[in-house]
Amino acid sequence: MNHFEHDVQSKNNDVKDSLLAMGTGFGAFAAIYIIAQIFDLLAK
Repeated sequence: MNHFEHDVQSKNNDVKDSLLAMGTGFGAFAAIYIIAQIFDLLAK
């Protein structure tokens, strides 16, 4: 074993973390878009 890897802080899979971050960002932008569309429909 590499001597730098004795006590790693995070043992999470990078792919899972990347997908979580991408999903969170997409969800936030989708929420902003949906809220804007609702306000646009209510303003008409």
